[in-house]
Amino acid sequence: MAKQTVVVTGMGAVSPLGLDVASLWQGLTTGQCGIGPITHFDASAYACRVAGEVKGFDAASSGLELKDTKKCDRFILLGLAAMREAMAQAGLLGVKDLPEAQRERMGVILGTGIGGLASIEDAKDVVNSRGPGRISPFFIPAMLPNMLAGQASILYGLQGPNVCPVSACATSAHAIGWGKRLIEWGEADLVVVGGAEATVCPTSMGGFAAMRALSTGFNDTPEQASRPFDAARDGFLMGEGAAVLVLESEAHAKARGAAILGKVAGFGQTADAGHMTLADGRGSARAMKLALDDAGLQPTDIGYVNAHATSTPAGDELEGASLANMFGKHVPVSSTKGATGHLLGAAGALEAVISLMALREQVLPATLNLQNPATSGLDLIAGEARKVNGMKAVLSNSFGFGGTNASLVLTV
Repeated sequence: MAKQTVVVTGMGAVSPLGLDVASLWQGLTTGQCGIGPITHFDASAYACRVAGEVKGFDAASSGLELKDTKKCDRFILLGLAAMREAMAQAGLLGVKDLPEAQRERMGVILGTGIGGLASIEDAKDVVNSRGPGRISPFFIPAMLPNMLAGQASILYGLQGPNVCPVSACATSAHAIGWGKRLIEWGEADLVVVGGAEATVCPTSMGGFAAMRALSTGFNDTPEQASRPFDAARDGFLMGEGAAVLVLESEAHAKARGAAILGKVAGFGQTADAGHMTLADGRGSARAMKLALDDAGLQPTDIGYVNAHATSTPAGDELEGASLANMFGKHVPVSSTKGATGHLLGAAGALEAVISLMALREQVLPATLNLQNPATSGLDLIAGEARKVNGMKAVLSNSFGFGGTNASLVLTV
């Protein structure tokens, strides 16, 4: 059986730049920054006191009833809100009314890098202060990583494959790639893919700081803290949020009259099999090459790369070297984490949404705070967003702890 062409028919995003895709895109193209002082808890004693929080979020936007929102961790609610936007754009809010035989061909692959860490913290506080008998019966389903996918399946009645990848910062890029594979080989007609993260909480911020992974030198100027590829970068900034895409076979989308936003043309996944937190560059290069091969494209066909670059000294340098070796100065590159921070397991899907918007609008978002590039051999977009013409393909990278790598190629 010939492989199915995989298209995108819906996108949703909840990010530090706003509560929908339009706000995210406007923020990126006008140079806004979503990083600010932490408000979720008292961070005054922490080495890093700033993060990319989602502001003004209303749990009702998840689509759940109020009584059910109280049973969910924040990452689940953020993910369901992003999914609701994506499903609305795809014309699928009433999908539960479709015949069961159709819904059995519709899957969910929604992941998270960490899951309900805040719920775990809260439960531990209850044990310490009030005893184990006072733990909520909803604690376990609130914190389980797969419950975003589970709640999504229940809410919309999707009875096909239901999977939760957990692969650190490559999580939601894997979700997109695996959804692509399910559709290509005929195991599903439609798959909702993406990820969510909500770990601006004490143990997460303390733990990443203990690893010396977080920026600590810009607590008084949070909007300057996340600076991918810049010589003054000193670590990443935690972000929270979610992004979801609706993938379908092209034939399925056309049969129901859905508007096609773009195609997921290529996917590559590899492992470094080296250091547990530091990539060596070779694995990421192979992931990019595999994604290009899967799409049937050459490096010269790519019009823009949304880099994984998180603003860590070593990580940006290694990715920059791989990009320079593959694309040189022929392909513009930026990292949008300067504006959003690093959404960990949600980063890959958020940046896939951004990449698809760049492709559709023919506008390339800039890297915030890129004042003194520390990486040579690249066409780095700094200062202002760049208008282009005729761009037909973009590449988005996501790399994670454990040496896991995922690259996506999106086309018109």
